[in-house]
Amino acid sequence: MFKSVKTGLGLACVLAVMAGCSSTDTDDSASANQLDQTPPPVVEDTTTVEAPVALDNVVYFDFDQSLLKPSTRELLIKHADRMRGAAGTVRLEGHADELGTREYNLALGERRANAVRDFLVLQGVNAANLEVISYGEERPASEGSSESDRAMNRRVVIN
Repeated sequence: MFKSVKTGLGLACVLAVMAGCSSTDTDDSASANQLDQTPPPVVEDTTTVEAPVALDNVVYFDFDQSLLKPSTRELLIKHADRMRGAAGTVRLEGHADELGTREYNLALGERRANAVRDFLVLQGVNAANLEVISYGEERPASEGSSESDRAMNRRVVIN
């Protein structure tokens, strides 16, 4: 058996040498031209990915209201487009101005945050990804007591 393996290997070597020495007519100038050709240049992708546009993350409300304004709805539709299918939780923080009792302002902040949540859910955002919290008057955006300061505190912050 060892002899037949040796004979098989010897035969394979002879055949390999003969295959390398085949007498095929080839045009040497054609093969030389093929060797001299350089590969085509690599073209880099010059397209740029556009950075996401930053959206305002604050929604403002009128005095003692939790109804969304038309301009607010447009902003929330843009937020919903980004949130649909995204992983992670988004916190909706409801706020109120200092007018009214602490308890009333906590409830008003919650109604405002729930109004934003409900609108986002209607736009296809998963409700399980939205967390509602109310700070009432406890975290003002503006410390003053003018009407413009109070207007800045009637808000929902999207985090």
